[in-house]
Amino acid sequence: MKSTKEKILQTLLRRPKITINDLAEAVGINPISVRHHLTNLQMEGLIAADEERHGVGRPRLVYSLTEDGMESFPTKYFRLTTRLLTQMKDSMPGPVVANLFSQIAEDMANEYSDQMKGLSMEERLDFVKEMLAQEGFTVEWEKKGTEYQIHEISCPYYQIGVTHPEVCTVDQTLISKMLALPANKVQCILDGGTHCTYVVQPVAIKN
Repeated sequence: MKSTKEKILQTLLRRPKITINDLAEAVGINPISVRHHLTNLQMEGLIAADEERHGVGRPRLVYSLTEDGMESFPTKYFRLTTRLLTQMKDSMPGPVVANLFSQIAEDMANEYSDQMKGLSMEERLDFVKEMLAQEGFTVEWEKKGTEYQIHEISCPYYQIGVTHPEVCTVDQTLISKMLALPANKVQCILDGGTHCTYVVQPVAIKN
């Protein structure tokens, strides 16, 4: 038997932009109970509410799945991604493929460039930690002597990286660009390590 939460998510998958009353009818519970579940799902980041105008009067709220909500369902994205990367590597020179991954990381870093201005080294590390968490990484950092070590405890690219290790250049390039310092990998989970570790040497940050 599916839980009420699962029923709500399944309904939103089939019928995005749905009102509370329509959702309550579809799931088979009263609107007050639906509202309670929606509040919890919003706190989990699985759904979003938007205002929608429908004729005269105040806009009504309609609900839909967020990206995280969509990814809570079983998908074949991993299989598709692996096939796409295989096809890319078969039809494109290695340096071109590597450059594509680097460019992805640079584009991501550029999105945050303004927010990084004026931050100290450790503030940048905290920012990188939070930003990578939004991308699905679990990251911790520590200072050892004169260097900083960045540990990726979990990586959303791991399964893809097993067959396409080139994908690892994304987070390495991203960390380097965000910190404005070379990030040297000293341990990799793909090579049998418990996690991936990057080392950076602190220097004066240019704003």
